[in-house]
Amino acid sequence: MDSQTLSAHLLTDPPGVIEVPASPDPHVVSHVGPSVKIECRRGGQTHRGTAIHGDVDILPAHTESRWTIWERDTALIVRIPQILLNEAAQASDIDAAKALVLNRFQIRDPQIEQLAWALKAEMDSQYESGRLYLDSLGAAFASRLLHRHSSASRIKTTSSKGGLPGLKLRRVLGFIEDNLANSLSLPEIAAASGLSVSHCQRAFRQSVGVSVHQYVIRRRVERAESLLAQERLSVAQIALEVGFSHQSHLAIHMRRLRGVTPARHRQSTR
Repeated sequence: MDSQTLSAHLLTDPPGVIEVPASPDPHVVSHVGPSVKIECRRGGQTHRGTAIHGDVDILPAHTESRWTIWERDTALIVRIPQILLNEAAQASDIDAAKALVLNRFQIRDPQIEQLAWALKAEMDSQYESGRLYLDSLGAAFASRLLHRHSSASRIKTTSSKGGLPGLKLRRVLGFIEDNLANSLSLPEIAAASGLSVSHCQRAFRQSVGVSVHQYVIRRRVERAESLLAQERLSVAQIALEVGFSHQSHLAIHMRRLRGVTPARHRQSTR
């Protein structure tokens, strides 16, 4: 793919310090997997906190960054060519020179997360859907950054009405992520939010777009996919590792969500 095409890669780093040079294009970094303590310095700002699965960092163009991570960390990194942002600005009658992508630390944006994983899946399939699909993903990414995360945006990144406030949402998602291998219950998850079970269920769906149960199943399948690619554990061991009581349960949910069995998925990643 050329320099004017959307691209992504999944990167895993060991604990330590990572220096990232400035790029002419903005990047979106989506945290993947278990919660990790992180510090990041960029654009004259320093952020410290715990990165939770789905947290998004947005790195503006021409901005160096320095990351310190205390544990092994995995991130899905997407480069959005500046030309796509210019085209999105032109289509919206916005002056591209005044629509600068903002420096964002650990925000929640389900649309960006879904776009990133759609791009990763397309890359893994050797771009089987063709150039038109890839171009549409690029246009969607650029439009989202322009209208939600640029100086031209008039929308604040706050939780939607009726949803979980940002801190409570992070607390709930972090609790789920750190306890996927355990037998999670709704009362336990609600307790992490400080809300009643019924209130937590309603607010979670409003914030995330799916029920608590659907989200937990999806994350277990996604973590299983990561472990299957490593070829270190058997399918039965992986099922237990991600919180399913039996490998048949993993197979049922993976087939439903991904259309393949664990064994077939492992074969496709070799």
